[in-house]
Amino acid sequence: MHISHKKKEEGCLADIVILGCGNILLGDDGFGPAVIARLEQEQLPRSVLLVDVGTSVREWLLDYLMAPELRPSLLFIVDATYQQKQAPGSLVTCRPAELPLSKVHDFSLHQFPTVNLLVELEQETGIRVELVLAQANTVPEEIAPGLTPAMEHATALASAMILKQINEYVTPFSSGTVVASLENVS
Repeated sequence: MHISHKKKEEGCLADIVILGCGNILLGDDGFGPAVIARLEQEQLPRSVLLVDVGTSVREWLLDYLMAPELRPSLLFIVDATYQQKQAPGSLVTCRPAELPLSKVHDFSLHQFPTVNLLVELEQETGIRVELVLAQANTVPEEIAPGLTPAMEHATALASAMILKQINEYVTPFSSGTVVASLENVS
């Protein structure tokens, strides 16, 4: 088991995991970690785990394949993409199997045949995988931290979209409603 998997709080494994991928030292490539940083400012349910995985997403994905007890129900992968003919800051949200075959290699997902792994993860484990990808402007030739204005805007939009999906996915119990009673158990 990968050392990065620790329980958020004792007795509570994450039901929703959001993995932010990217290198914050390479400009717009830091989109995923920037979304994680923005979401960390929100009051999220205890069942949500936010992780800046940098460029090491594969360890998490392999652990989810190999260790059923760690699997969330919903997994977001947030990353920058580098496609031709897309405006910088454009957002693409999709499931792994929805990526056109001609575009699978355009998505970096950081130096690993991750798209195939994500499809397998969904098919073999039942984890719902959502990709949130933003079109980067360029990758700098040398170290240049910080996002372009278009990607800053995409960070806000992506965070809002993810929050909306979390709120739709997590349905809190309403106070005062009796769902079950010990008196009815024989």
